[in-house]
Amino acid sequence: RMPDSVPAADRRQRASAAFSLSFLSLAFSITALSSSYWCEGTRKVAKPFCTGQSKGDHCIRFNSPDANNSNAVQYIWETGDDKFVDQKFHAGIWYSCEEIINEEGEKCRSFISLTPAADRGVLWLSIVAELLYIILLLTGAILMSVEMCYYSTVIDGLKINAFSAVVTVLAGLLGMVAHMMYTTVFQMTVNLGPEDWRPHTWDYGWSYCLAWASFACCMAAAVTTINKYTKTILEFKHKRKTLERSLKIKYKFPDH
Repeated sequence: RMPDSVPAADRRQRASAAFSLSFLSLAFSITALSSSYWCEGTRKVAKPFCTGQSKGDHCIRFNSPDANNSNAVQYIWETGDDKFVDQKFHAGIWYSCEEIINEEGEKCRSFISLTPAADRGVLWLSIVAELLYIILLLTGAILMSVEMCYYSTVIDGLKINAFSAVVTVLAGLLGMVAHMMYTTVFQMTVNLGPEDWRPHTWDYGWSYCLAWASFACCMAAAVTTINKYTKTILEFKHKRKTLERSLKIKYKFPDH
């Protein structure tokens, strides 16, 4: 009985590793989908006029002591690039937020409304693919947990193992397509989006990296699951050949 216990422990260890990777992928994907830091950058916006006690480099100052008097001649000191300020923004699948100059907080608006009309269909496909990706990841994780807690025949475990491997691979493919479609839509929005939103400089944020980390964990879970399935099948074939060989020897040289 001792030689059979080692492969069983090894199988359970592999199942635990696949479940951990799948759960990690699920947590990463939900966090990335619900955040708005897929892309971050700055916009060049004109400085507002200084009002009241507001001072500093984020507003345009007048040299007139009576700024409210329309008859007074007002001279603006800032010229050229001094008239503009960098406004930070971050965008995700659902909405885009930008900081309010000279005030606390952010102003957010739907990213779907910013997307060019011709690309909104692709964005909706990306959203649907992301949601299906999460659903399939959840299904795969549930199947893996059932397999870990399932103490019936090894054949039943193998069936669950095969199904969870297929589901996880499909989830990984959907996730990859969804991330690539969003990347395309965002780049089109940068070029053809509204004038009051187009960024001056931008780069991918931590949510985008987390989404691709989720894809990597998903594929690692799929590979681990398929490897476990293949190894179990090979063990069965090896045991079967060993049993057939021992029966042939016993048939040729029966015990008297």
